[in-house]
Amino acid sequence: MRPGTIFHLGIKELRGLLRDPILIGLIIYAFTIAVYTEAKAVPETLNNAPIAIVDEDNSPLSRRIADSFLSPYFKQPSMITAEEMDARMDAGTDTFALDIPPNFQSDLIAGKAPVIQLNVDATRMTQAFSGSGYVQSIVTTEVSDFVRSNTVSQTPDVALTLRSRFNPELNQTWFASVMTVIDHVTMLSIILTGTALIREREHGTIEHLLVMPVTPLEIMLAKVWSMGLVVFIATLLSLVLVVQLLLQVPIEGSLALFMAGAALHLLATTALGIALATVAGSMPQFGLLLILVLIPLQILSGATTPRESMPEVIQTIMLAAPNTHFVLMAQAILYRGAGLSVVWPQLVWLTGIATVLFTFSLRGFRRSLK
Repeated sequence: MRPGTIFHLGIKELRGLLRDPILIGLIIYAFTIAVYTEAKAVPETLNNAPIAIVDEDNSPLSRRIADSFLSPYFKQPSMITAEEMDARMDAGTDTFALDIPPNFQSDLIAGKAPVIQLNVDATRMTQAFSGSGYVQSIVTTEVSDFVRSNTVSQTPDVALTLRSRFNPELNQTWFASVMTVIDHVTMLSIILTGTALIREREHGTIEHLLVMPVTPLEIMLAKVWSMGLVVFIATLLSLVLVVQLLLQVPIEGSLALFMAGAALHLLATTALGIALATVAGSMPQFGLLLILVLIPLQILSGATTPRESMPEVIQTIMLAAPNTHFVLMAQAILYRGAGLSVVWPQLVWLTGIATVLFTFSLRGFRRSLK
C-alpha cells in the first residue's frame, strides 16, 4: 500500500465529484437549507394552531380561559357562536373548538362538576394528538387556580418546581437542527462513496484502474478518504455556520471531540457505501438498496425516537449499526457537554464497527473486481 497512490487516486475522486453538479447541489442543500427548514418547521410540536371558543357563560373564569391560549402554540382564539362551530369545523377553519357551557363558573363554585366540550379536527393528526393535551392542561390549570383563589384550602399547597436541563427553553429547533446534521452525515457518506464506485463501473474507468499498478485496497481507501473528507468538512461548516451562527443553537461540548467521533463514523459509513455499491449493479439498483438500508438505520438509531421506547430486541440489533453509537455520542457531547470519559464506549464501538465494515467491504470489492 503506497500513500502517494492513495492520495492521487483520492484527488481523482474529488475532481470527479466537482464535475457532478447534482451531487454538489445535494451536499450544499443537505447541510444548509435542509438543516434550516427542518429546524424551523417543528412538525412534532404544536405551532400556531387555530382555535375557536364558544363562550356561553361569559364569566370572569370563561374569559380567563379564553385569554390563556397564547402564541406560539395557538393563534388568537376566535370567539364564535354555537351555531357557527360545526360549520367552521366542517370547513377546516378551526382545529380546536372549545364550548364553555352556561353557568359554568357558578356551577363550579357551587361544588358541581360542569363539563366543557372540546371538538378536535382529527384529520390534522399531529396537531390533534398533541394539541388536545395542551388544551386540557391549560383549562385544568386555569380552573384549579380559580378554585384555589375562591376557596379556603385545608391542606397546604404543594408547588412543583420544573427545571429543564440542556434545553431550558424546550426549543424544538435546538434538537431538530443537530439531529438533521447527524442524519445527513450518514446519508451523504453512503451516497457519495456508493455513487463514486458505480460511476467508475458505468464509465468503464474501473477497468483502466485494474491495468494500472494499483491494488483494490488503494482504490477503496482513496474513495473512503476523499468522500469522507467532503462530508467531514460539510458537517463542520454546517454546525458552525448554520446551527450555531444562523439558528443560534448553543453547542455545549467539545466540537473537536465530536468531529473525532464523526471521522470514525465516516470510516464505517463510507465502507458501507462501498459494500452497497458492490452489491448493486447500477445506479437505480443502488438507490433502491439505499432506501432499504438507510431508512431503518435512521429511524431506529435513536435520532427520531428514543431507543428506550423501542423493543429490547430492536435495541440489541441496532447496536451493530454505526449511527446508533454516533447518535448517542453526538447527543452526549453537543447537548450535555460530555467529555471523553463519558463517550469513550461509543468511540470504541465505532472503531470496532468501522473495522468490521471496512474488512467486509474490501472482501466484497475484491470479489467484484475478479
